[in-house]
Amino acid sequence: MARKSKPEAGGGAPMGRRAMLGMLGAGAASLALASPLQRGWEKFLATASQADSTGLTGLLPDPGGFRYYSVVGSVPRKNETDYALTVGGLVEKPKTYTLADLRAMPQTRVVADVLCTDGWRVDDTPFGGVKLADILDASGVRSSGAAVHFTCFDGAYTESLTLEQARRSDVLVALNMQDKPLTHEHGGPVRLYVAPMYFYKSAKWLSGISVTDEVVPGFWEERGYAIDGWLDGADRSAA
Repeated sequence: MARKSKPEAGGGAPMGRRAMLGMLGAGAASLALASPLQRGWEKFLATASQADSTGLTGLLPDPGGFRYYSVVGSVPRKNETDYALTVGGLVEKPKTYTLADLRAMPQTRVVADVLCTDGWRVDDTPFGGVKLADILDASGVRSSGAAVHFTCFDGAYTESLTLEQARRSDVLVALNMQDKPLTHEHGGPVRLYVAPMYFYKSAKWLSGISVTDEVVPGFWEERGYAIDGWLDGADRSAA
């Protein structure tokens, strides 16, 4: 399932933002040469990103490949005691899932390349979790349902998919990344994962799933990003 396509031209971060951090990025990349420094740098990025509403820390290089980024200044932490995922909207049986509920459901592992519109990528990344289709089926989508809207417990981020896209077998309510539980910095304990699309579609800190009668543009779509964020060369048929 690995995809080697390049990000679409013009879909990335503003060039000025990249240029601003060019010199910092060159120096920071050398930290990957020593594992203790690498761990320290990753910890710094994780901490700094939580206080950075500008997104500038998202452009700093991370030796692990991923970039840390949130759209708000800070994000509350959730765990087994207080995490809840609500499913509602145009469904017959609204439901609320705890982490234990999600872990008890059949799990699916998907391996694909992660690509961001800022230009970075991490190849062959495994994600694991519950198929979104299984969660929708458990609640019973009404005939008027045509799309799915996602909300996050950071209080700001939103995303949407058509119902057909949401039912793909490579779209997950993810609990694991790289075969480990999702960390807070990577959107844990639960995030959306949409394998055939750019990573902005895979909303972090997932807290709500609502079936709607039309696609509601998400956070980045309201700021000019494509509503259908397909990767170049992605199989757009139902998977």
